[in-house]
Amino acid sequence: MVTQIPAYSAMTQEASALYQEACTLEYQHDFQKAVDKVLAAINLSPDDAMLYTKLAGLYTEMDKYDNAIEAYTKVIELRPNDAFVYISLGSIYEAQNKYNEALGAYNNALKIFPEYKYNYLNIANVQYQMKNYKEAIENYNIFLNTYSQHWEARKSLANSYMADNNPEKAVTEFENLYVNNNQHFDDYANYGIALFETQNYEKAIEFLEKAVAKDADNMTAKVSLALSYQALDKNELALAQYNEIFKKDANLHSLRFDYGNLLADMSKDSEAIAEYKKYSEFYPNDSRVFKNMGIVYQRQKDYTNAIASYEKALALDANDVDMKKSLAACYHFKKDYANSIKYYDEILVSNPDDIEVKTNKAIALHAMEKYEDAIALYNEILSVQNSSVIQNNLTNALVSLGNVELEKQNYSLATDTFIKAISRGTKDSAAYFGLARAYRACKVNDKAGEYYEKAISMSPEKTQYSNEYAEFISEINAASSSADKTTSSVSEIQTVTITDDSDKVTPEPVVNTEEQEAKVQKNKELIALGDENYKAKKYDDSLSNYKEALVLNPSDEVTLLKIGNVYKLKNDETNAIDFYKKAIFVNPEYADGWFNLGLVYANEKNVEESKKCFEKAISINKEYAYAYYALAVAYETEKNNTEAIKNYELFLQYNKDTNAVEAVQNRIKSLKK
Repeated sequence: MVTQIPAYSAMTQEASALYQEACTLEYQHDFQKAVDKVLAAINLSPDDAMLYTKLAGLYTEMDKYDNAIEAYTKVIELRPNDAFVYISLGSIYEAQNKYNEALGAYNNALKIFPEYKYNYLNIANVQYQMKNYKEAIENYNIFLNTYSQHWEARKSLANSYMADNNPEKAVTEFENLYVNNNQHFDDYANYGIALFETQNYEKAIEFLEKAVAKDADNMTAKVSLALSYQALDKNELALAQYNEIFKKDANLHSLRFDYGNLLADMSKDSEAIAEYKKYSEFYPNDSRVFKNMGIVYQRQKDYTNAIASYEKALALDANDVDMKKSLAACYHFKKDYANSIKYYDEILVSNPDDIEVKTNKAIALHAMEKYEDAIALYNEILSVQNSSVIQNNLTNALVSLGNVELEKQNYSLATDTFIKAISRGTKDSAAYFGLARAYRACKVNDKAGEYYEKAISMSPEKTQYSNEYAEFISEINAASSSADKTTSSVSEIQTVTITDDSDKVTPEPVVNTEEQEAKVQKNKELIALGDENYKAKKYDDSLSNYKEALVLNPSDEVTLLKIGNVYKLKNDETNAIDFYKKAIFVNPEYADGWFNLGLVYANEKNVEESKKCFEKAISINKEYAYAYYALAVAYETEKNNTEAIKNYELFLQYNKDTNAVEAVQNRIKSLKK
């Protein structure tokens, strides 16, 4: 209650005596007798504002708010320009939770006496209760401009920022409270939650641990603490916190999605699936849970359940291209190539330049023995990106197609196809053997003999080659002694079919010689080891692993990018730039390479070059959300707010990281001011 400022009284002497008796009784807490005295005085001086003011105060002490309001209303009739009467009236309404009436009373006081800064605190408190957080924030700040050390007001301001989804400013206010009023600071929970919301997980943990130690039943703090541990890969600590949370409240089903993610990250796949299923019972329209279930099933190579999960997710979010890729991959692994191609085609409608998808589609076509379509797609891919795997696959497809034409007795087509395969420098003896057969069928005996010999020299262990070559030599020798036998021989040759399955090309898409397979496997192992060392922050070891892998596959843009990333972490920007440039040289359409190169330029304050890189990444992938974000930041450094806003808005359009949305929206609002 605001202290009343008594005005000049014109009450009679007898009324004044009664007033003084009432004051004494009030001091003795005998409020009812005090009221009786004041009412008697009012009978003697019915137009004295001071008496009604005293009466209102007594009724307030007795919690008779309606009577107090009636008395203050009379005071306002007698003294309409007294701001403090309105403030007292507002405080009663506030105590009754009649916030609209309270706000009206405080605003009337503000009109009469705007210089009284404490009234801004009254207004802000009511607006906070009414959830008018933006207005509350404005009035708290007006009040704090004068009373900057009023810690309760600053605490309320911090909580208003939190309620208004502005955790960054909340953090600033909580930090001010913590630094300047450390001994009395006790709001560890809200400070920790604000830090969590701003993704300052390390510091959030510090305060959330204090909050939980202070109040073990603060579930919001415990949940934020679990999620902070999880964000920093402190999985065991996160797991322990989740276990405590669910022990206290097993019905926190909204948390089971994050809990499932933690279990999945810890390779506790069965437990993760169980949590995802519990979550989906209560949130059946959240595509994320079915997508993550699909990921876990796919990791377990349970492609049937993975497909079922992905298809549920896709029914809820038909535009998730990454999910379509995963779904297509599962069908591919199940060798259901028709369905895998269905999804590859859907992806290519929206992302026609996606090399990875084109590659997988070509492999699926190859496996379905649609060799001509596979060959056309392999050639299309190689026109924009060189790859040893695609080169091998193309050669393999040509050999397979040659064998098909050979079996159909289309010898001319078979010959042309085998020649194309051989001209690519293949070491696959099947191509030479096939060409030998084709020449033999066409009676080009010298060429047939030449290629039989080459096939045998390349794969001496394949007895079919030497047996058929011996048969061929026998026919040639017989032909020299009898022209008639030539016709018979030709007839026999034309009925030859491939009988040895070992010489047929397997429908599996990637075919390597034993040496190539060994190299591919060694390359994979080195990259996996490099990734492990990278995660463990053993950067020098990871560099060594990646570079050794690069020797085996020097055109691998992903490994080049990883080397660049390590150098970037080591603050060696010269080498980082060098390897990022190598990555985009190998694959000019590698969006991640352009983006990371842009980030290094941005760190070097080379804004113009960074913008070029981000724009190139966007030209390759128009949905590259963080390229728009980085471009917006670059424009902002140039004070080009129009372009900055435009790119922030494009980031929001394509962004899938919900944690970033609020910060970017606030940034846009700030730039538009």
